[in-house]
Amino acid sequence: MSVVITKPGTLLYDGVDWDYDKVKRVYDAIEHIALKEMGLDVYPNQIEVITAEQMLDAYSSIGMPLMYKHWSFGKHFARDEMMYRKGYRGLAYEIVINSSPCISYIMEENTMTMQTLVIAHAAFGHNHFFKNNQLFQQWTDAEGILDYLEFAKTFISQCEERYGHAAVERVLDAAHALMNQGVHKYPKKRSLDLRLEQKRERERQEYQDQTFNDLWRTVPKPAAGQRPPKSVSERKKLLGLPEENILYFLEKKAPRLEHWQRELLRIVRHIAQYFYPQKQTKVMNEGCATYVHYQIMSRLHETGQISEGAFLEFLHSHTSVVFQPEFDDKRFSGINPYALGFAMMQDIVRIAEKPTEEDRQWFPDLAGRGDGMAAVRDAWANYRDESFILQYLSPQLMRKLKMFSVRDDAEDPYLLVDHIHNERGYRSLRKMLARQYDLGYLEPDIQIVDVDLAGDRKLILHHRVTNGVLLDESDAKAVLRHIANLWGYEVQLIEVSSISEAILKEHAVTAPSGVGG
Repeated sequence: MSVVITKPGTLLYDGVDWDYDKVKRVYDAIEHIALKEMGLDVYPNQIEVITAEQMLDAYSSIGMPLMYKHWSFGKHFARDEMMYRKGYRGLAYEIVINSSPCISYIMEENTMTMQTLVIAHAAFGHNHFFKNNQLFQQWTDAEGILDYLEFAKTFISQCEERYGHAAVERVLDAAHALMNQGVHKYPKKRSLDLRLEQKRERERQEYQDQTFNDLWRTVPKPAAGQRPPKSVSERKKLLGLPEENILYFLEKKAPRLEHWQRELLRIVRHIAQYFYPQKQTKVMNEGCATYVHYQIMSRLHETGQISEGAFLEFLHSHTSVVFQPEFDDKRFSGINPYALGFAMMQDIVRIAEKPTEEDRQWFPDLAGRGDGMAAVRDAWANYRDESFILQYLSPQLMRKLKMFSVRDDAEDPYLLVDHIHNERGYRSLRKMLARQYDLGYLEPDIQIVDVDLAGDRKLILHHRVTNGVLLDESDAKAVLRHIANLWGYEVQLIEVSSISEAILKEHAVTAPSGVGG
């Protein structure tokens, strides 16, 4: 791709209509600012212009360019299309894929200014974050994800032809229900290489054909009245228990699954793992992209490469994105991640370049260091939302956003505002807000803790209850049925207090005939 840099003072485009030549000129100008002036480091870009219907289709398949077929995707498409056609919701200006090349979808209905904005936001803001943040480096394989999705789509289509659509759908239904409990939450010893999955799939099939049944064939069968010779601790060690990645355990240990069924679980598990960093970096990712697009669009305006009218159109869109309703506004639904992320990026730059005495007390290593852009790049690389807020949320920003906390005790008839704008209040507010982005606090802690190998092979799970919040009865039973369907035997879930270990509630489901039968 040849690069032509437009001279300062020369408009990149005029009017609202776009064409590919204008998009190319804008891309070159944005790339120059992003790489040369801001020091961003990005994957190669691939920008595709799509229609509203194609955007809806991307919504339904969780934004991936290649995806296997499943009824839930069609359900989501029908719902989103109905909402869009009736005017109940709009569409995103873009979708960006964490891959190499980084694929950015932009809407053909966008004006030229909006195309400029979303290229800056997605192709350079999100792209830089995907490539440089440690969570994405640990948990995703940007260079291999597209090849892996192609392999997954082909493999599932072949399974449908060989084993029947209904049989494949049963496994996928169960796997989708367990996606949130299908991720490894701690760093691996080696980076994931999805490009080798097809080769490893053949190797796993050969190995499992030779060895897998040995685990169950060699389980001792105790004589009448005798206990199994293995202790509970030995049994748990043999099976790697406790295990919080339920999909992983079922893929490796479920006694009645065929090889192709295990591979389906593995595919869904890899896709869940791919999205795991995005769940932990919503504020940072959007804050990074929003800060980048704001700096680039401002720079284009300062150098006379976009008109006053275009800049005003951009500001109208930008301010709508970062708008934070007050707590008593009917539009309030919590903290806007775009608003919080963008405000924190600006605040980091301010502290680095123009700190107050308060900033020097709270951030001695950051305050006055200079080069605010280097400071935010460092934050983008090394934090997730929870730790980012704990590290960088400043008293000045808490005052600006008018933050406070309310204690809502079910046994107290009154609400109490218990953390306000003093030093103790600032630290408590920062800690409480950070916890709202901690997946360990937000998602239920469910682990497989034991299996009765020599008896009825009952699978036992524990849910460690936090703040007295039990699982919904109907949802728990529905998910347990999926687990039992994959395991092939009875499944029991025990909800225990995370403090006292006392049993609070029990659920049990027997194995239906189906997947593992």
